[in-house]
Amino acid sequence: MKMSELKKIGFIVNPIAGMGGRVGLKGTDNVVDKAIKLGAKPIASKRALEALDKFRELKYNKIKWYTVKGLLGEEILKKTGFKNIEIIYIPKNLDNTSAQDTKKACRKMLELKVDLILFCGGDGTARDIYEVIDKKLPMLGIPSGVKMHSAVFAVNPEAAARILGRYLENELRVGDVELLDLDEEKYREGIWKIKLYGTTLGLIEPTYIQSGKAVFHEVTDEEIKDEIAEYMIEEMKKDKDSVYILGSGSTLYHIGKRIGIDKTLLGIDAVYSMKQVGKDLNEKQLLELLGRYKKAKLVISPIGAQGFILGRGNQQLSPSVIKKIGIENIIVVATPSKLASTPILRVDTGDKRLDELFAKKGYMIVVIGYRLMRVVKFQREVT
Repeated sequence: MKMSELKKIGFIVNPIAGMGGRVGLKGTDNVVDKAIKLGAKPIASKRALEALDKFRELKYNKIKWYTVKGLLGEEILKKTGFKNIEIIYIPKNLDNTSAQDTKKACRKMLELKVDLILFCGGDGTARDIYEVIDKKLPMLGIPSGVKMHSAVFAVNPEAAARILGRYLENELRVGDVELLDLDEEKYREGIWKIKLYGTTLGLIEPTYIQSGKAVFHEVTDEEIKDEIAEYMIEEMKKDKDSVYILGSGSTLYHIGKRIGIDKTLLGIDAVYSMKQVGKDLNEKQLLELLGRYKKAKLVISPIGAQGFILGRGNQQLSPSVIKKIGIENIIVVATPSKLASTPILRVDTGDKRLDELFAKKGYMIVVIGYRLMRVVKFQREVT
């Protein structure tokens, strides 16, 4: 593979990331010593090696690595056989490094203007890096933590290698992604509390960037619906000028109940300024409603195992209604378990030109939790 210029890649490994998982601590934040006493073994170095071994197979030569002495990066790069390495930071205690060492290394990388920071860790490591670089540099995560909710992570080490390769080939764009973290103390108490720490720069890639399904493997659908509802309520409160039209189905019903309205399970309802302004609306009523408000958002969910977001069970949302709202103002919500049986989205509005617009769009961003999204492709129905 050929590259036109030397790329500068920062590389950091959090050697303790993920140690708390197998010993049932649900994370490593503030409990490293306890994890070690319980027999926890480091896994981050192995995960980082897997990623770099795969990346080496891609045979990129015009790269200079900027890393940290010892286990925080240098040893992994040398084990993998990379030569063009510069040590930009040396921790005072190589056997007992901390988040402060990660942050100091990132400051050096920022000064050196690296093109991207590749790191191995979890959400805590991503947060440490973000606190230094903010949105000045993009980052890509090799997953090794117990909790990884942020959109900077690849689905696995091999995927991280492929993403890095595509980035170096200028096939991927850099864009805003949300940095999230789970409160481990609350999680250990059985409370699911995710916090948004900020927006950073990541690589936009719909295939290999971490999906939401893995995030929710220990969480019930009802808990996930609570997260989706929390996110939608937050958005509604911020967007005070829009009337929100809520489609049918259990997820939308759950959102309505959380708002505090008398939501119909199989009907179409409307909310403005957190108050119900329409119930079980038909097409005519929807068009009249849209005539009274300048802006509108439509929130809908796909039919499980079919994937239809329009044209099945919600014909009130006619082509005229959809055109009035605008495709760009449609928000799709779904639990990961539903998407597991609905890998694609479909529309059958009865208007071929409108269906073609959805097909041309190609995909929708589906809300699958609190500030968690997944890219889902469209498949146009062929008649």
